[in-house]
Amino acid sequence: MSIQSTMEQIKRELNKVLDDYEDWFHAPVALQSFLPHEGWSIAQILEHVTLTNHFLLILIRKGKTKALMLAAKSNLEDALNDYHHNLGELDQIAEHKSFKWIRPEHMEPKGEMPLERVHALLRSQIEECLGILQDLSNGEGILYKTMMSVNNLGKIDVYQYIYFLVLHAKRHIAQMKRVKAEYEQP
Repeated sequence: MSIQSTMEQIKRELNKVLDDYEDWFHAPVALQSFLPHEGWSIAQILEHVTLTNHFLLILIRKGKTKALMLAAKSNLEDALNDYHHNLGELDQIAEHKSFKWIRPEHMEPKGEMPLERVHALLRSQIEECLGILQDLSNGEGILYKTMMSVNNLGKIDVYQYIYFLVLHAKRHIAQMKRVKAEYEQP
């Protein structure tokens, strides 16, 4: 699979996540604020996703800058000839409870941000990811790798980092579905 196909897959997934999250932002307030027996409310999950995106985007932005600098001084064409589609290596990230994941305290929701703000922030974050993909549209994102300790992934490239952001958001869709199912139990 080409780097263009990889980027198209990431774009599709970014847009799908944004669409999938819309229903959760428009769910009844009682459902959004319902606290399940275990874990967070839907409102807390939504806030957590944007907090996590915030910190992932810091690394993604830095990776984009470094990848573009490397592209200016290396042979991108040679690197792309050796490229192989590698997004599947991250798919387990989307499966809720598939491995032990200890999140840093600064990614815990505080419940201080209004849900309308969380909604706007998520949209802005996804749009920023789409813009970064556009900025790296020639494949430059494969040139720079950053360490990812979650699930022992090791060094991943900028495209994989954006895909990680998508998969993390998908992981929490499953969690929100479980909260909804518990809410709807008689």
